[in-house]
Amino acid sequence: MRTTKIKLLAFVISFLGITSFATAQKSYTLDSKSTFSVLGTSTLHDWEMKSASGTGTANLTITNSKLTDIESLSITLLAESVKSEKKSMDKVAYETLKTDKNKNIKYVLKSAEKVNETTWELTGTYTIAGVSKLLKTTVKTTVTANGLNLQGSNKITFTEFGMKSPTAMLGTIKTGQDLTVKFNLNFN
Repeated sequence: MRTTKIKLLAFVISFLGITSFATAQKSYTLDSKSTFSVLGTSTLHDWEMKSASGTGTANLTITNSKLTDIESLSITLLAESVKSEKKSMDKVAYETLKTDKNKNIKYVLKSAEKVNETTWELTGTYTIAGVSKLLKTTVKTTVTANGLNLQGSNKITFTEFGMKSPTAMLGTIKTGQDLTVKFNLNFN
C-alpha cells in the first residue's frame, strides 16, 4: 500500500512538472524575415520606406498552441536601415529622423491585454528621433511552428515625435503630417 502511495505521489509531482513546463514562459528572438515600413503622403505622391533589419526579443507564454501571455517585448531598428527607392528621399528622411544623434528607433512594451484568441492590445513606448511616446497598438497574433507572428500598425504624426514634415524642391513638394508605421514580426 505504501509503495502505491509513493508511486502515485511521484506520478502527480511528475505530471505537475510537465504541465508547468508546457505553459512556461519562453524567450524568443526576432527573426530576420520580420519587416517594418513607414507610409506617408506628399503633394507629389504617396510613399513608403521599408526595413528588414530590426532586432528584438519577447518573453511569451504559449500554451496548447495559443498565446496566453506577453510578458515583455522590445524592438530596435537602425534608423538608417529604413529605405525608399530614392536616395534623395532617404537623405531627407534621415535628416528628419535626426539620425546623426539618434541612431535607433525603439519600441518597449509596457503592458499587453488579450482582446480575443488572435488580437492583443499592446501599450508601449516608441522612441523615434530621440522622442519617446507611449502608444496603444492593436496587433494580430498567430502562433507558428517556431514561435509567434505579430502584425499591426500605428498612426502617428511627425510633430508627435518632435519632427518637422520634410519638404523638397525648395518647398514645392511637401510631406503630409500623418504617417503609418506597419510591422510584420516573427519571433522564434
